[in-house]
Amino acid sequence: MIDTRRLRTLRAVADHGTVTAAAAALHLTPSAVSQQLVALEHEVGHRLFTRDGRGVHLTAVGKIMLSHANEVLAQLERAEAEVAAYAAGEVGEVTVACFATAISAVLSPAIIALRDNAPGVRVRVLDAEGDQSLAMLLDSEADLAIAVEYRGAPDASDRRLSRLPLYAEPFDLVLPGHHPAAEAPLTSLASLASETWIGPYPGNPVHDVITFACQRAGFTPDLAHCSDDFRAVVALVGAGAGVALVPRLALRDMVLPGVVVRHAPGPERRVFAAVRRGADSHPLVRPLLSALRTVAASLGTG
Repeated sequence: MIDTRRLRTLRAVADHGTVTAAAAALHLTPSAVSQQLVALEHEVGHRLFTRDGRGVHLTAVGKIMLSHANEVLAQLERAEAEVAAYAAGEVGEVTVACFATAISAVLSPAIIALRDNAPGVRVRVLDAEGDQSLAMLLDSEADLAIAVEYRGAPDASDRRLSRLPLYAEPFDLVLPGHHPAAEAPLTSLASLASETWIGPYPGNPVHDVITFACQRAGFTPDLAHCSDDFRAVVALVGAGAGVALVPRLALRDMVLPGVVVRHAPGPERRVFAAVRRGADSHPLVRPLLSALRTVAASLGTG
């Protein structure tokens, strides 16, 4: 009989690539994780990992087991959801990992809606960048993630997750008020190739969007100033430190002294909600997903 706890350990090690990182995510010691892997290999009767320096890699049998582990763990999520529904357990807490703009744009309005539609559901919010929330979800630090598409993200076919598309958000070009292009009816990215740029740090999904958009326009942006706080980015633009591409919803309700905002055709970020596969029918998660869908449908991002 294969222990499902060891299947969770298998998936965590496959996700994180090292025993140490998986142990941290599972709140176990590296020794405990190694022991679980050895026990699982004994149960299966085959090697599941090969070690390469500090990292580990799945063997062919390990990949087979990981595929089945994803199915088994999803079925367990569904079982827990059905039991919770049977017990009418519609009172409890849902932990959501979400980036700041989406907290303001969709999560906060959804929480307000839940007060009328599902007053027993309490939402605990963890502010996490768009590339961090999915890892928190898969490590069971969160029950639901609101994330963005980014390079290396699990795609829609990932068997560990169920996804709900929420909205596609365009980017706007933010220029200093005295910039020559500020008076132009339409400004192309290519015309700003020689400018100093301001944007998020590498690793932030928005950094990738900006870089790819500029590369499609024929240049690599000179990102001389970095901040993951869009208010700080806009303030630097207003001070004349450079130009920036900013997600449109991040500019909503922001005071914009000394800058001009122009539409930037092309770049956008796609935002979605995700839960572990099988958990989308959980009585605490289901009303929150419904509220997020409703809020997103009414969101004006165009």
